[in-house]
Amino acid sequence: MPSAVTSLTLGALVLQVVAAAVLLARLLPGRRRLPPAPPVDDRPADRARVSVVVATLNEAERIGPCLAGLARQGETMREVLVVVSDDPLPPGWVGKVWALQHGLSEVSGEWVLGIDADTEPLPGMVAGVLAAAEREGYDAVSFGPRFAGQVAAERWLQPALLTTLVYRFGAPGATVAPDRVMANGQCFLARRDVLLRHGGYSAARASWADDVTLARHLARAGASVGFLDGSRLLVVRAYRSAGEMWREWGRSIDVTDGTTIGRQWLDVAYLALVQAAPLPVLLVAAALVWHGGSPGPVATAVIIVNAVLVAIRLCFQLALAPSYTVTGLPFWCAPLADPLAVLRIVLSTLRRPTRWRGRRYGAGLGQPSGQLLS
Repeated sequence: MPSAVTSLTLGALVLQVVAAAVLLARLLPGRRRLPPAPPVDDRPADRARVSVVVATLNEAERIGPCLAGLARQGETMREVLVVVSDDPLPPGWVGKVWALQHGLSEVSGEWVLGIDADTEPLPGMVAGVLAAAEREGYDAVSFGPRFAGQVAAERWLQPALLTTLVYRFGAPGATVAPDRVMANGQCFLARRDVLLRHGGYSAARASWADDVTLARHLARAGASVGFLDGSRLLVVRAYRSAGEMWREWGRSIDVTDGTTIGRQWLDVAYLALVQAAPLPVLLVAAALVWHGGSPGPVATAVIIVNAVLVAIRLCFQLALAPSYTVTGLPFWCAPLADPLAVLRIVLSTLRRPTRWRGRRYGAGLGQPSGQLLS
């Protein structure tokens, strides 16, 4: 029996070492990532170049900061379209994506900036995203926000959920293959002619992760697509509680719509090895050594590998800190929530969502029933 346990442990260790090598390959390019995109004062040549589309449903109580922030933008912003009521939702479309498509049909700017109702644009944001896109040569680029207003439970859980994305797809600004491109629909800028040439938002019409699906569609079509740090440009209060975060972000965090099922389950196994397991394994191994004396070579290797993975995770938590207006003890304890975050991805992978923002959809993704929840 001991030899069998040793063989199983050795096999798991080999898998973990391979997964750790993949993790390092994804994170190391982040050392050369660009600094957060800065706000920019209007430039005369950029006057009226960006049309903003705000897609909203059942969000009257929290759209105020978004509209107030847009009112503080300069002349780079050509117009703002708030899509509250559009044509009837066609079969096969998710509501937000149809709202964006409806907005695209009405805008006149050279660039289209999709903004979620729960974002608060900071002064200089519109000019800032345009300057960043043109400086880096992007046809489409989205921006990660700074998170604000979170209660303690959210500051404990959300960094763990966010870590799953970076562990799978790399740091913002890193160059990746089209099928690993990441995006954030809370602030998504694209050239209008590029969108129209490639079907607008229709490629993501049936997707819960519409931002990622659209970005990967454009990247595969040859467009230059990026994802940058926008923590100096916009602030987001996306959820009202940790429970809502668990439900709503779980709708899309598995990125099923932009990932093949085989790759998705490989990602689950990979996250289990490099994010969920290291801290529990290290604690158990330390307890066994404490009570049982010196470890053998396999146990020593297990301790070293998992200690390195825990160190990487703690360094990543340090890198996340500037993306939060408030950190505190819950934030710094977020690595303890890693197993829960990976479990959320497993649950989301196993069961597809059927509702979002008060609208119920059929059992099949992108098959809206047209019924509004009370």
